[in-house]
Amino acid sequence: MRDTLSLGIDTSCYTTSVACTDGKSIVFRKGTMLSVAFGDRGLRQSEGLFQHVKQLSPLLMELLSTVDKRRIACVAVSASPTAKENSYMPVFLAGLHQAETLAAALGVPLIRTDHQSGHIRAALYGNESLLDRERFFAVHISGGTTDLLLVEPKKDAAYRIETVGTSTDLHAGQFVDRVGVALSLPFPAGKHLEALAAEAVAKDVKLSSAVKGMNCSFSGAESAAQRLLHTVPDAELAYGVYDCLARTLSKMFTNAVDAYGELPFLVCGGVASSTLLRTLLKKRFHGRLYFGRPELSSDNAVGVALLGADRSEAWMN
Repeated sequence: MRDTLSLGIDTSCYTTSVACTDGKSIVFRKGTMLSVAFGDRGLRQSEGLFQHVKQLSPLLMELLSTVDKRRIACVAVSASPTAKENSYMPVFLAGLHQAETLAAALGVPLIRTDHQSGHIRAALYGNESLLDRERFFAVHISGGTTDLLLVEPKKDAAYRIETVGTSTDLHAGQFVDRVGVALSLPFPAGKHLEALAAEAVAKDVKLSSAVKGMNCSFSGAESAAQRLLHTVPDAELAYGVYDCLARTLSKMFTNAVDAYGELPFLVCGGVASSTLLRTLLKKRFHGRLYFGRPELSSDNAVGVALLGADRSEAWMN
């Protein structure tokens, strides 16, 4: 076990989270969801930022009272949504500013990373064999992304990430949330829609799956789902959403293999926490699929902390 700790902070669109790792195990992790009014389908960035400011300090104080502060060797933070140039969302400023102050107070390096890289690294926890590969595919499916990524992992620097496919309109999580809210489920709707889908019997609702190359579209499927409201059982419609997601992603994966060869796929992001989606993907796509732990698939700071530990270890070596 490492003697030092990496502290991670992530302030995403819907979760305030902190974590601490020794590089091998998770020493501390905790997150608090942002509050979204029932019936709403999201938050304005200004409201999200305000909630993060209120929620982050108590989480950090709990972490710092739990771990040995003398062992903290770095503070890592998701400073942007992705590693792309000019990637920016105001909500990440809450975490960045706290991280800058905390790193200065502790006298340790500040490591800036991004939310998407954090998701990838969290999914690699338990799948570290992929870190030894020259490259692999990662698919990041959430409320803000449906990105098919070609990843070259590097422990001493930021991962090289190339987006090779994406959604041209709605993202996977938006599709789930819009149908879920229309079915009077709380936001975010994923776990509630999946629970409803578990009650499906016939499972014969087939929503359109639109894929062109490695890009996809969910607006047509979402519109079709809205038209089916109150005409088919809610559970059947919920199952149809996950079936559509699996069919769409499987087609994207198959096209990616045709373009780049047989590489493994790491499935990450909040939508990837769905056991139903994982089951349907395994049935439809017979390539090498890797999944992160369900509890680490939704937004959290664990991947950010692990990236900090990777970077810190590389510096020491």
